[in-house]
Amino acid sequence: MSPKDTIYITEFDHKRLKGLIKYAGESWDKRVAQHLEELDEELDRAEIVQPEEIPSDVITMNSTFRLTDLAAGEKVVYTLVFPGKADSATGRISVLAPIGTAVLGYRVGDVVEWRVPAGSRKFRVEKLLYQPEAALDYHC
Repeated sequence: MSPKDTIYITEFDHKRLKGLIKYAGESWDKRVAQHLEELDEELDRAEIVQPEEIPSDVITMNSTFRLTDLAAGEKVVYTLVFPGKADSATGRISVLAPIGTAVLGYRVGDVVEWRVPAGSRKFRVEKLLYQPEAALDYHC
């Protein structure tokens, strides 16, 4: 992931994600530790806002969004979910997956970069197809 000035997280998501990090750190396989650390770092630098104050173009938990791979030009659609609801076959990516951690809190138009085994990948956030807060669904 490349450094970014400000990312936005709702207070509700922040609390749930901090709880997930605490729980996962105590009970999950240690291979997950790096992803937990990266997520924790992202949360620590985030601007925490009330759900009704989050900008409508920010990727929050349970948001569905379209990314464009800047190298290949391919477009992909994902929904950002908690680990228990992840399903790669339907585009539901876990917030603990590298791409999930990378996109959390980013806005439409932002370029997201993250490390993969072969180097790094860059995607642009093209469109937010659904954001719970914009749909007034504050606790999904």
